[in-house]
This record gives sequence, structure tokens and C-alpha cells, in this order.
Amino acid sequence: MREIRTFEMQSDEPATLWRVAHPLIVEVAQGTLWLTVEGDAEDYWLEPGFSFLLPAGVRAWIGSGRGDVRMTATDAGPLSDVDSQAAPACTGLDPSARPARHTGAPRWRVAAA
Repeated sequence: MREIRTFEMQSDEPATLWRVAHPLIVEVAQGTLWLTVEGDAEDYWLEPGFSFLLPAGVRAWIGSGRGDVRMTATDAGPLSDVDSQAAPACTGLDPSARPARHTGAPRWRVAAA
């Protein structure tokens, strides 16, 4: 059994810091979610239907990008390929909008898509 929590954030609420104790999958149901992970130079804007994997041990800032946001956070469980060094993964309806998966090389050495 997995735990699934639903969160709602109004557009005028300040961003919130999450300290991720175990891997979580954040999925957007409504609105646009702004998400940034400390140590990652990218900001992520997730639309409804998109999800984002937050590995254990990261600190992530989450806020409303446009309008009110409704999202779920699901325990990702003991995934064998997820650890504190893993890069976040974003999935959704449009494959061209996904960030590249971490290849082990620094971002500046990874060829742009």
C-alpha cells in the first residue's frame, strides 16, 4: 500500500520548502506548479498531467506558477534506481518538454536536445 497526499496552493501563497525524507512522486492535477531543487540550476514548470520524481535527501522549493495549484505527492517506495544522487525525472504528455535524464556528466557537458 502507498500513501498518497493531496495538496492545494493558492496563487498568492509563498513558495514552500520541502525536505524530502524518502522518494516522492509529485503529480500536478490543476494549475501550473513551479518547482526547483537545491543544487539543480533548473527551474521546472509542471502543467496538469506532469509528474516529477524527488529523490530522498533533496530540498525542493514548490510554489504556484500560474493560478491555484492542486497536486499529489505519492511515496515512490523503495525504487532500486532512486537515490540521493539521482537526477530528478519529469514525465508528462509532451516528451519534448521533459528535462534530459542525468548521464553522470555535468550538465554543461551534456549535449542540448
